[in-house]
Formats: sequence, structure tokens, C-alpha cells
Amino acid sequence: MKTDFKFSNLLGSVYRKGNLVYTADGTCLLSPVGNRVTVFDLVNNKSHTLPFAHRTDVARIALHPGGQLLLTVDEQGQVILSHFQRRIVLYRFSLKEAASALVFSPSGSHFAVALGRRIEVWKTPSTPGSTDGADGDDYGGLEFAPFVRYRRYVGHHDTVQNIEWSSDSRFLLTASKDLTARIWSLDPEEGFTPTVLAGHRTGVYAAWFSHDQETIWTVSKDGALFRWQYLPSPDAAPETLSDGDERWRISDRHYFFQEQAHLTTAAFHAPSNLLVTGFSNGLFMLHELPDFSEIHKLSIAASNIDTVSINKTGEWLAFGSSALGQLLVWEWQSESYILKQQGHFDSLNSLTYSPSGDRVITCADDGKVKIWDTASGFCIVTFTEHTSGVTACEFARRGNVLFTASLDGSVRAFDLIRYRCFRTFTAPKRLSFSSIAVDPSGEVVAAGSLDDFDIHIWSVQTGQLLDQLAGHEGPVSSLAFAPNGGSLISGSWDRTVRIWSVFARTQTSEPLQLQADVLCVTVRPDSKQLAVSTLDGQLTFWSLSEGTQETGLDGRRDVSGGRKATDRRTAANAAGTKSFNTVTYSADGSVVLAAGNSKYICLYSVETGVLLQKYTVSVNLSLEGTQEYLNSRLLTEGGPQALLDEQGEASDLEDRMDTSLPGAKRGDAAQRKAVPEVRVPGVAFSPTGRAFCAASTEGLLIYSVDASVQFDPFDLDIDVTPESTLKVLTNREWLKALVMAFRLNNSKLVTRVYRSIPTTDIGLVVRDIPQVYLERLLRHVAKEADASPHLEFNLLWLESLLRQHGRVLKERQGEYAEVVRMVQRAVTRIQNEIMKVADQNKHTIEYLLGQPRPAAEVNGDTMKMLGRIDGVKMDRSAGVVQDEDMADGDDEWIGLE
Repeated sequence: MKTDFKFSNLLGSVYRKGNLVYTADGTCLLSPVGNRVTVFDLVNNKSHTLPFAHRTDVARIALHPGGQLLLTVDEQGQVILSHFQRRIVLYRFSLKEAASALVFSPSGSHFAVALGRRIEVWKTPSTPGSTDGADGDDYGGLEFAPFVRYRRYVGHHDTVQNIEWSSDSRFLLTASKDLTARIWSLDPEEGFTPTVLAGHRTGVYAAWFSHDQETIWTVSKDGALFRWQYLPSPDAAPETLSDGDERWRISDRHYFFQEQAHLTTAAFHAPSNLLVTGFSNGLFMLHELPDFSEIHKLSIAASNIDTVSINKTGEWLAFGSSALGQLLVWEWQSESYILKQQGHFDSLNSLTYSPSGDRVITCADDGKVKIWDTASGFCIVTFTEHTSGVTACEFARRGNVLFTASLDGSVRAFDLIRYRCFRTFTAPKRLSFSSIAVDPSGEVVAAGSLDDFDIHIWSVQTGQLLDQLAGHEGPVSSLAFAPNGGSLISGSWDRTVRIWSVFARTQTSEPLQLQADVLCVTVRPDSKQLAVSTLDGQLTFWSLSEGTQETGLDGRRDVSGGRKATDRRTAANAAGTKSFNTVTYSADGSVVLAAGNSKYICLYSVETGVLLQKYTVSVNLSLEGTQEYLNSRLLTEGGPQALLDEQGEASDLEDRMDTSLPGAKRGDAAQRKAVPEVRVPGVAFSPTGRAFCAASTEGLLIYSVDASVQFDPFDLDIDVTPESTLKVLTNREWLKALVMAFRLNNSKLVTRVYRSIPTTDIGLVVRDIPQVYLERLLRHVAKEADASPHLEFNLLWLESLLRQHGRVLKERQGEYAEVVRMVQRAVTRIQNEIMKVADQNKHTIEYLLGQPRPAAEVNGDTMKMLGRIDGVKMDRSAGVVQDEDMADGDDEWIGLE
């Protein structure tokens, strides 16, 4: 099996902090997710995460008006310039200070960035074939210094919060916490001097130009909205006016009256004069200027709204809330949601794939169970029945049933067709369940707890408690059913693994003794081997039938890495504290994935015990445990700088107040600042084996096999070339051409040969195909059935393959498990689509047949039609029912249009 997995997508988190940006056409929304950027396609209902990552969380993003260049700045001022369409990094640069605002000019030739109280304007690097340079020359993308600072502005006395360009890119309007807004010119203008707009009592959050550039709007934190116009002094006499008496003055004042709430974000759409404001109580308001008439006033969350963005047409409003991880796109005219997504706002605990492989289910400490679509990247369903943290989830192999275990003392079963909880299982006494296992037939569910040493087993049909398995002398940490349904395996902190014969006449358990506490157990798909992870970092493999250890490996050095701010030991010396908390087999059972409380995911070969790959989950320094070495400059007299409370000296009273309830904070009560720690509580292979997902602190990471590799020859001879393959295909030697195409492993060539084989010869080709190419042919047919429109052609291939080679697939199911699951997924998708079309046609026919017919037609033609019913035949090409006795040109037809 291929092991070259690459990062593919990030799910489970839709917004963290920073600003939201629309593309120029308004169809895509860019959202910062930790140290990455996710792009949401609002029209096609898909999302993807850009492959590059910052070293800390992304603070500001800006997209070039041309749509090619993307600027992202993290909390430390590190800038990445990337090509948005090609998703590649072009240049890295450091601003040496955190940026509070970042925006491109409308012309695209410059971009402005706010660094504290200082504003800097930089030239935009040119792209190949563009004329983005300052003098309009085409540099062809070959620049020695892509970032050139054009001008620096100093005048504000506090942090600049917002920058706005005029429509002609000649002037800048800045808003600052020093209670003022200022007007600057990009180049020296005759008769223009930098202007200060003062009058607010609190920090000015934002300032904007009107569409005609004749009016300026400013809004402050206390909800005051001022309108500025270029007017003469009201005290001067008209006959004594001169040009020097005219200046920017406040012509109108408006106020947002919000008790116990302050303004946190605002956006203005100049062409439609639409003002959108968000407040700390989760309320947002829409006003039309200059009349300040209220259009809408709605609440979208219980916490503050961090950012708002308006697309180019002014129809879609995007809101982001970091406290709950919410991202909303609202169409205010129709009052409907275009996008409504929310990630887990607490740490993930477990995940599982659906049997079809197109869904990933996650559960977290926030008590929610979410179902994510791997194709679109969106959360499609959220279950909130649990009242406490959900610790484990497991799918039934048959049927669309999901089982979850929670700390609230219940195990629940969810129907994923009707999306409802249909069964709740509880124990005789109050327990907090931490592990779960489901029988392959879906009739029995077992759960273990850290509060009790027994294993509880329920019947799914009746919901009754069937048995309590006693034998462990410590808390049960992990459960797993063998895929063949023969036994239940349990791991405990009493350093034993027990194999239970649950369905036998006499329930017996065989203990396997280990050297440390058991953290995780998992069974190979062929039910012949067992993998056990223990607290000392060992990974051992046992024979399930013999009960003997086959091999083992020491993974402490592999999983160790990363150092916390409070660690007294280096990352290399902390290996003794590292272990694997989660282990899973691949579909064919040849490799295992293992992960734990570290930033690494390890991929091992089961047969040799060799470390094949080591994946780094995150390089985000905003998380604990990602850096290998601590910086001594961050160690102060009061302790590590990361643990100091930097918000305690905030100037505003509401920022200094701690409004959280007693007992709501997790961890040490004396700790002033809690930094999330990087960890991987769960990993899972997809049923097809082409991808795996990992639940991490950053979210749900999807790794997939890179499909960009085109040339991967297999058993290649010197006379096997694309030209000779096409020549053999022209001679109608189907089997030889197909084998030559497989040897070259050129997907386009294989597809051409595959589609050229006539349907009458499919059985002969499948019968004589060498067994070494059977896996490749099955994989290709499954891909074709999943993507191409040739429905009947692909089904004929699948039927012939399964009919003639079904015995081989069953005898060597471990080797062919991956491709068989791909075939199963393709057939299931085709079945669902055909059933959907059939149901639609059925309802359409019933509707048309139920329509009333004209009376004359009913009275005059009824007997004639009944008399001819025996001679009616179906003309499939025309799609109508035609009478055999009708002459050409006769317009009497019976049927449906």
C-alpha cells in the first residue's frame, strides 16, 4: 500500500480569529483557521484549506483585487505572499511587529498595513504577465526585492484599528484607539495636509469614505456614529468666508443604544450605503445611511461578534465569532443563511469513518457529535442530546447507525437516515463511560468506564442491559470487537488485555499480561492480530487466536517531541513520558497509525516494525508542545512569558473583568492564562485506505495519497510505450493493450484502453486478466464507476469481475480489502442515485396520471383505447406508447410527453 500521504484538508474548525475576506466575485470566503487559511466556496458548497501554514495563528489576511495574490500575516508579523489560484507560496517576509490592519488599494498597486500606531504602505509585488508595478511596467514576476516600502506614516498615539482606501487609491483613512481618525495622502497632493478627525469619547473602531468621496463616517467603541463633511465654520459670516475656513466638520451624530454591550466590529458598503455593526452581546444591526434607518436587528450568538465582512454586491454578510468558532454568511434581503457552520469549541476526543467513507464523525468535550462531509468539508448534522463531554464514537458495520459514549452516563444510538437519537443505554448506577465497541452485526453494544471495572453490554434492539463482564482489576480504557464478531477485546489499567467470548455458551476471558497500563487496543481487519499500546510507549502485536505475542516495538523516541513553556526538561529527555493513546490498522492490515499527546503521528509497518512515515500535526507556536527548544528571552522574573496575564492591565473595565462562573475554568485555578496543548486523541483510516484523518487541537486533519504522481511504472519492459500500446489497441488485442497500459500506469492511457473494449469482450478480458493486475483493474473500475457517466458499461465490468474473481477476493480479503471497499462505495452511490431517479419518476407519473382529462376525450376514446390495449407496444427510442395498427402520420398516441 502507498504511504505517501500529504495534507489534504482541515475540517472541524471554520473560524478562529482575524478578519474575513471575500473574493472579487463574491462567491468564495476566506477565513483564518489557526495558522492556516480555509476557502469556502459558497456557490458550489465546498471548502478547502490552503496547504501552507504559519508559525503562529493568522491575524490578518488580504486578497489582491485581481484575485491572484494573497497576503497573510500572523501574530508575530511574519508575512506569506502566496498565489491564490495555484495555492503556492511565493515569498516570505517579516514585518517585525504584529499587524492590526491590512488592506490592498483598489488599484492593487500598493497595500497598507498598521503596525501599532504606525502605518506603512508597501508596493505590491508583481505577478507574471501583470502590470502591478508602480510605474505600470511588466516585470514578469522577476523581482529581486518583492517587498519595497513606499511610505511610512506616524501621527497616531495608539494602535490603529482600521485602514480604508479611497476609491481612486490616492488617500487613506485610518481609525485609532487614540479617539481620532486621520486622512493621509499616498503621494504629496497640492493643497492637501494630513487631517485629524477628533470628537469621539472612546477609541474609533473604523472610518469609511462614502461612495462619492464627499462624506466620511466614523464609528467608535461606545456605539457613536459621526458623519463628517467638508463645511465652513458655523460661526463665520458668509461674506467673510475664505478657503482656509472650510474643513472637515461633524454634520450629524447617531448612537447605537446597547446596554452592557459595546461595539466590536463594523463594516460599510459604500455603493448601497449599508452599515453593519456587531456587538459584544452577539447582536448585529443593519442600518441604511445617511438616514440611519434600521433595517434589521438580530442576535446570532451568545458571545461577541469578532468580525464582519460584506461582499462586493452588498447582498451577503459574513460574521465570525471566535469564542464559539462560528462562521455565518447571511443574505439580508431574503433573510436566509447561505452558510452556517460551527466547529467544536472544546477539545476533540474521538472520531470514526462511516462505512462508505464519505462521512467523518467527531465528538468532543462540548457534548456535541458532528458529522462532516469529506467531499465538501462542511458539517451536515450536529447532535446535542448528550449533556456532558462525549468520549467515544463508533459506527455499526451494517446500517447507518452511530453509537456514542459520554461522561453523562449514557450510551446513545443515532439513526443517520432520519438524523435522530432512537435509543439510550444506561447502567444501573451512575458511571462516566469512556470507551465503546459495537458488534459487527450491530446487535450488541459494549461500553467501559474509568469509574468502574466492569464492561456493560446492551441489546440494540431492546435497549436492555444484557450482561456486566467482571474480571478486570482496574478501569477499562479501551474496547474493540473483532471484525468477524467472534470475540470482544478489552484493555485496562490493570496491565492486562482480556479476550471475551461474548456469544459463546459459557463466557470466558483470556487475560494477556503486559508490562504497563493499557491505553488502546485495536484488531486487524482480518481478525487475526491484535495491536496494544501501553503507557511505557510500547506497541505490541498479539495473535488473537493463539493469545501469544508476535512482535513489538518501542515508540517512545518516535512519539516524543515538543516542549511546553513549563517543562524543566528538554524535548529529547522527555521521551519517558510519551506514549500512544490511539492506534488503528489500515484497510489491508499492513500498517498501523499511532498518535498520542504529541505533535507527531507515526506510521509503522506491522511485519517489520519499521517507522515508515512521521507526520507533524502542527508547527503552530501558539500551541503548547510544538517547539523543540525554549527561547531564554521569554523567561522573565515572574516565570515563562506565555503564562503571564497580559490582559490584566487593560485600560477598559470590561476587558479586565472576569465574567466566567466559578468552576467553569479547567485546569489549575492559579493559572492566569491557559494555552491549548497540541495532541492527537484519535486517528482513523478511511475504508478505502486512500486517506486517513486525525483529530487534533487544530481541528480534523485529512491526509490523502497525493494523486499528482503520473508515472509509477510496474513490471516495465523496453518495448512497452504509449505508442506501442495504442498500436496494439488498434489491432483489437484488448487484454494485451490493457496490461501494457497498467505497466505504464498512465491513468489517461488506461482509461482510453478501458473504454475502447467492447461490451461483448468484457467477460473474456476479465477471465484472462493476470492476477497481479486484478487489484489495479478493480481500483480503476471503481474510480470510473464513481466519476464517469458510463453507468451500464461500468456495472458490466464490476459484475464480471466479482463473478469470475469473487473467490480470490474472499480468500485474500486482507490484500484486497481496500479496493473492495472502493467498489462497495461506488455501487452504493449508483444505487442511491438510481433509487432517487426512480422515486422522482414514480411521483411524476402518478402526478400526470392523476390530472383530469377532457370530457370529450374520455367519452369518445375510452372504448377505442380499451379495444386496442392488446396491440399496444412500447417504443423505447421515442419514449411513448404506440399502437401496432396505427398508420404513419396518424396523430393518435397514447402515453406521456
